[in-house]
Amino acid sequence: MDSIAVMSRSRSAWALVLTSAAFFMGALDSLVVITALPAVHREIGGSLSSLEWTVNAYTVAVAAGIITAAAIGDRLGRRRVYIVGLYLFSAASAACALAPSVDVLIAARAVQGLGAAIITPLSLTILTSAFPASRRGAIVGAWGGIGGLAVAIGPMIGGAVTQGLSWHWIFWINVPIGIAAAVLSGMRLPESRGAQTRLDIPGLAFVTVGAVSLLWGLIRSTDVGWTSNEVLIAIGLGALLMIGFVLWESRAPAPMLPLRLLTIRPFATASGTAFLMSGSIMSAAFLASQFFQFGLGYSPFDTGLRFLPWTGTAFIVAPIAGRLSDRIGTRPLMVVGLLMNATGLAWMSQIAGAGVGYGQLVLPLILGGVGVSMALPTTPTAALSAVPVTDLGKASGVINMLQRFGAAFAIAVVAAVFAASGHLGSAAGVSAGFKPATAVVAGMSALGAVLALATAGRPRVKALAPPDMEIQEPAAA
Repeated sequence: MDSIAVMSRSRSAWALVLTSAAFFMGALDSLVVITALPAVHREIGGSLSSLEWTVNAYTVAVAAGIITAAAIGDRLGRRRVYIVGLYLFSAASAACALAPSVDVLIAARAVQGLGAAIITPLSLTILTSAFPASRRGAIVGAWGGIGGLAVAIGPMIGGAVTQGLSWHWIFWINVPIGIAAAVLSGMRLPESRGAQTRLDIPGLAFVTVGAVSLLWGLIRSTDVGWTSNEVLIAIGLGALLMIGFVLWESRAPAPMLPLRLLTIRPFATASGTAFLMSGSIMSAAFLASQFFQFGLGYSPFDTGLRFLPWTGTAFIVAPIAGRLSDRIGTRPLMVVGLLMNATGLAWMSQIAGAGVGYGQLVLPLILGGVGVSMALPTTPTAALSAVPVTDLGKASGVINMLQRFGAAFAIAVVAAVFAASGHLGSAAGVSAGFKPATAVVAGMSALGAVLALATAGRPRVKALAPPDMEIQEPAAA
């Protein structure tokens, strides 16, 4: 019995280490590239729209693939598919590092996003299966904390690596970590499978092509204008495909987005809040990186450091907000948090200028960071607490998908606003674009607070449903 207990503890420890490392790597890459974008722009060229696609190609690929990847893992074996995702992510990271042009970098980022779409949901499923139900809450909290750490230090790591080595190395460092995690996962993690559900391939095609078409129209509008045939056709096609997605999901035998979930008002409104919250975070980071480097002349590392008053608050505030929501409910924290974030961003939009001192920006950054940190843990809790336990898996996938689509669409929107008023060619041009674009981001956060008012006040679901799986022994070392 003692040897069995030791083996079980060893397996659990390996699961925690390997899945956390991989999840951190995937979460980090959504933000680490942001502080490197000016360096990418200087070395291999590209317009503002190219910089957007460098971020959005990754984000859209994760958003579109995350639900399907989890379903494939249930069918073919979670460990097996997870390892494929790690190798795919590693290979795509090498391709990003070697990219000779912006177009190649964007394509490689899309493939890298597919790898992250596999890693993200399966890392959590593998991790929760390795621990007893009594410890899952704490373990999932630790896993979520890894994501918070990636958000907090992502810009700083990206800046430090870009300045100390080059922007290529923000991708090269993924390669040995990903390969090591893949090899050790095959040796140390157990295999598992879930319920054999149908894959919603038509739904995946509708939402992916529709989202890319809409984003293409929004992003190209900065170069060719809103009334160009290219933009009008892209946006029109995207809208039709999204309508087709909704119609298909209403009759699909195994929909990736069960429309009945959207009839649950707290889930629907919290999902909309998550979309807008994620959008405001990522688009604010995208804009601030350009402003700090092109507008104020800071180095990549100094830019990363100056993000800390905004991102670093998550370490202190998010755990407190999570515990407090059990007592007072999620709605007050979501509403107040997003309003604080909106206020901080609106404050920045008013005082930002080519000659502004960083000290003037610290208080708005802290105000926004505290607000976001209040909403980050409570928004998904509000959504998942509104659905039956049997729907937690689907609902979690939908929330993940919407958050990433929110980030992609928000970046496209604010970049269009930026381009309408400013440009990257001078500090004055950057400031001229940053001010109205940041005001739009503040409006997104305020709209998220309005939607949050319609969510349930107190969570009803208290625990994760145990995963339905068959455990197989890991391969011999």
